[in-house]
Amino acid sequence: MLIFETERLIVRQYNLQDAGIFFLLNSNEEVMRYIRPVVSKEDSYKFLVQNIWQYADYPKTGRWAVTEKTSNCFVGSFSLLVMDNDKNKLHIGYALLPDFWGRGYASELLKQGIGYFFNNHPFDQLYAITEIHNVPSQKVLLKAGFLQTKSANEGEKEIYIYTINREEALKQL
Repeated sequence: MLIFETERLIVRQYNLQDAGIFFLLNSNEEVMRYIRPVVSKEDSYKFLVQNIWQYADYPKTGRWAVTEKTSNCFVGSFSLLVMDNDKNKLHIGYALLPDFWGRGYASELLKQGIGYFFNNHPFDQLYAITEIHNVPSQKVLLKAGFLQTKSANEGEKEIYIYTINREEALKQL
C-alpha cells in the first residue's frame, strides 16, 4: 500500500516479499550504527512480520519501504513510530542504504513525511531522535525545521530529542 510519494521516491508498506531487502538494510552495520544492533536473517524476518502486523494496530504509522521512482531500487526505510515512553507521541525516522547517502533523500523524505504526519494525525508535535554522535542526521533534522529540545539516555546510548510543532511545520510546507 502506498503511503506517500516525493519528487523522486515512493514510500509504501512492507510486505512479506520484502524479506530480502529488509534484511539487506537491517544487517548493514553502517546503516544500523546509530539505530539498533544488526540482526540475523531469521531475526530480520521476524522483525518484518512484526512491523507488518503493526500496520493494523497503529493505522497511518509504521516502518515503510522507500524506493526510487525511476529505477525502482530499494533505498531504505522511513518511519512514523509510537514513542516507547508515551503512546500519544510519534517520532519520525529514516534509514538509508549507504549507496543512497548524500543525494538529499533524507531531507526529501522528512519534508514529505512531516506533511504526512500533520495531515493524518491530531498531535501538535512530531518528534525525532538521534544519538549524540550522529551529526549528519542532526543536520538533516535542523534543516527540516526540527529543534533540539533535550538530551536523554536510552539504555546505554546518549540521545538528542528533536521536535517540530504543527504551526512551524505548516509554514515550511
